[in-house]
Amino acid sequence: MNRKVWMALALAVAGAAWAEKPLYTVVDGNKVDPDTLKGFRTWRQAACDRCHGPNQEGMVGPSLIDSLKVMTKEQFVTTVTNGRVEKGMPPWSTSKNVMDNIDHLYAYLKGRSDGKITKAHVVPMDSPAETK
Repeated sequence: MNRKVWMALALAVAGAAWAEKPLYTVVDGNKVDPDTLKGFRTWRQAACDRCHGPNQEGMVGPSLIDSLKVMTKEQFVTTVTNGRVEKGMPPWSTSKNVMDNIDHLYAYLKGRSDGKITKAHVVPMDSPAETK
């Protein structure tokens, strides 16, 4: 094989490995990767729990545990960005923190919805077990 074929093959393999990167990584139900931890921190800083509940199970706003079982990532991004003003959810498009971390927020909430992140409060993967 010539050099160009080897390069193309190497790039294809690298691209496939990148595409298979998991959305989130969780150990012991509450220890997460750094990006998912950013999503949790974004959740807390935006005070989403005021409407969606401290465990994302809903209050005046719907359960995100249930919603993310059927909502695509694109629908999630659109909903967060534009809000659902008629239902009381403000648009977050002007929040730099939320918009800069929307992928991380989605990963955190998807992990909760998938049942892999079993506690609403998460810690870094390198932390000792949570005692709460």
